[in-house]
Amino acid sequence: MADILFYIALFLIWIMLLYHMFLMQGGYRHFRSFEKPIDEWSKKMANVPTVSVFIPAHNEAVVIEQTLRAMSRLYYPKDKLEIIVINDNSSDETGEIASRFAEKYPFIRVIETVEPNKGKGKSSALNSALADSTSEIVVVYDADNTPERMAVWYLVMGLVNDPKAAATVGKFRVINAAETWLTRFINIETICFQWMAQGGRWKWFKVTTIPGTNFAIRRSILEQLGGWDVKALAEDTELTIRVYNLGYHIRFFPKAITWEQEPETLRVWWKQRTRWARGNQYVVLKFLSQFFTLKRKSIIFDLFYFFFTYFLFFFGVILSNVLFIINLFYDIGLTVGDIAIVLWILAFLLFLGEVMITLSIEKTEMNRKNFFYVILMYFSYSQMWIVLVVWSLMLEIKRMFTGQEIQWYKTERFAKKSEQGAE
Repeated sequence: MADILFYIALFLIWIMLLYHMFLMQGGYRHFRSFEKPIDEWSKKMANVPTVSVFIPAHNEAVVIEQTLRAMSRLYYPKDKLEIIVINDNSSDETGEIASRFAEKYPFIRVIETVEPNKGKGKSSALNSALADSTSEIVVVYDADNTPERMAVWYLVMGLVNDPKAAATVGKFRVINAAETWLTRFINIETICFQWMAQGGRWKWFKVTTIPGTNFAIRRSILEQLGGWDVKALAEDTELTIRVYNLGYHIRFFPKAITWEQEPETLRVWWKQRTRWARGNQYVVLKFLSQFFTLKRKSIIFDLFYFFFTYFLFFFGVILSNVLFIINLFYDIGLTVGDIAIVLWILAFLLFLGEVMITLSIEKTEMNRKNFFYVILMYFSYSQMWIVLVVWSLMLEIKRMFTGQEIQWYKTERFAKKSEQGAE
């Protein structure tokens, strides 16, 4: 019986590893080809649509000034651009700093959330801005983001040239990657997610997940969907599913780049990633209950991907680890020890190969230091995710039974040391 359970666990683990290798190949192909249509697409950008950039902000005084400085430099006709800072129940100087920029730049303005949406979370803040604006395209950035000058232009370009696209998603880079060992791990994780997951899924299946930042979406789609789901911790993933169910797709266009700040301490990382995991678990549980009423096959595929990632894959990892450890102290009849070691070594080499190939896309990241960080990452950072996902699932199940309200789960910010992305 122990052998059967162990083989089931190995099967689940290897399915995910091979699938990510498949995504890595697709992401690399997308990297080689995504810039080719830009010259042709540029011809349709003579009369661009109006754009509203939403920046939800709750106690963001540490970062909001540099973020708005980057926004003021965006390449886009200023008579068709507005930057809306959504000051949501801040108790620091977020509102005052944003107001100073609004006085200096006529295309920047600040709105304050009011009851019943005040202090209820990111989704409520975004819905407030949606009701207070009229632009054809909505772009969303987190308050710690410094988009590159052409970012919004490229996001809009993707929509103008693709009528079937409801949204365009860019890529994000880590602005504080060199600060701590943790931010180095996150930097590697971010590059791999962008290219291995987003690029591969777009190349092979024309499926992309909306992130929490650096994306553009048509206002008509948002209004048709009734805005953002205020119960969702991962409002971006939840919105993705509903967009696909309308019959549209979401384009991944990594020419649009933003730089964002990542957690520099384990405490902040744990809170942020727990929110992400809980949010994605909520989406899976919400839409699996509507599985047979969903219209689009691409949604079913995406739901299965998230279900496999946050439930089956981690179940397989935990099961294999538990069986292996128990067998070290008690004889449970596990006879696959040598096979397990061989498969573990192969899995490690596959992980190492996938990550290093993905890092090669970003020329500055392919170095000896990152090679050693990838090895260390497998034995530390990747294992931390296992514990976090289990903890998140327990919290989300508790929330579902208690009916706990969604509040701001804001990531703690650190003083920025660079304006790398703003130029």
